[in-house]
Amino acid sequence: MANLRAGLIGLGAMGRHHARVLREIDGVDLVAVADPGGDPWGVARGLEVLPDVEALIAAGIDLAVVATPTIYHEPIALALAAAGVHTLVEKPVAADSEGGRRVAEAFEKAGLVGAVGHIERFNPAIQEIRRRIEIGQVGQVYQISTRRQGPFPARIADVGVVKDLATHDIDLTAWVAQSTYEHVSAQVAYQSGRAHEDMVLATGKLANGVIVHHTVNWLSPMKERLTVVTGELGTIIGDTQTADVTFFANGTVRTEWDSVAAFRGVSEGDVTRYAIAKREPLRSELEAFRDAVLGLENRVVTMAEGLATLEVAEHILDSAAANGALRP
Repeated sequence: MANLRAGLIGLGAMGRHHARVLREIDGVDLVAVADPGGDPWGVARGLEVLPDVEALIAAGIDLAVVATPTIYHEPIALALAAAGVHTLVEKPVAADSEGGRRVAEAFEKAGLVGAVGHIERFNPAIQEIRRRIEIGQVGQVYQISTRRQGPFPARIADVGVVKDLATHDIDLTAWVAQSTYEHVSAQVAYQSGRAHEDMVLATGKLANGVIVHHTVNWLSPMKERLTVVTGELGTIIGDTQTADVTFFANGTVRTEWDSVAAFRGVSEGDVTRYAIAKREPLRSELEAFRDAVLGLENRVVTMAEGLATLEVAEHILDSAAANGALRP
């Protein structure tokens, strides 16, 4: 069987990594790249840098990756759907849920694989957390809390921290818990003089009763990417920067120290840091996209799931507006 012919539009900070991995995975040939702004990272490597999605389609591609700024996701994805090209769009699926709905419907109607690049699902730490929840290691899940903090990325100009970063946490939380969001409330802040929010605190509840909390900002010099799942048998923590997973078990040893035993809650048990295989998440994501196109196995984040995540993000922004988000 001939390799799939892949096209890539958007050759910026994220596009350069897609180009590298598309060249490395089996069964795929990167045959065309496009970006009206040129090739700042030098990733074309002998390929002509095409000006737009129409030229990319004309190159005769089987699948495409869209790594442009968010505002261009919808028109590019719709053009690819109309041309019959299987497509992975970087998150969020579109600039707003109305656009996301149009994109999802277009790919469903065309019978094409439509995927969204919520890459944290493919992080080894998140996959290990979900596996351990499924085998019952934490028992009933009570709470999922995430922290995603770091400096402002100058490359992001068209959306705020909710749609750019918090969408990671929304998607991974729903996936890990295997549930949808029932309601959410939030506060945001505008501290860097930009039109979009740069800090959010969101809390909510999933349909299965799990309570959730997300701390996300572009205002911290300390980069942090943590997911904390607390359940009846212990707490499991995943660091998606290092792909480390640690389990803190509830204690089973009787405490004879009176001042400690007086505490009527769980006690500290064994702490285990797991050794897990650490594959690059982007490679796993693009291999899953390839396999879905080939009809082998569908593990991608679907357009419908990407839309659901975007809708939650918009509820967060609506809640913050209703709560009187103040600009400095």
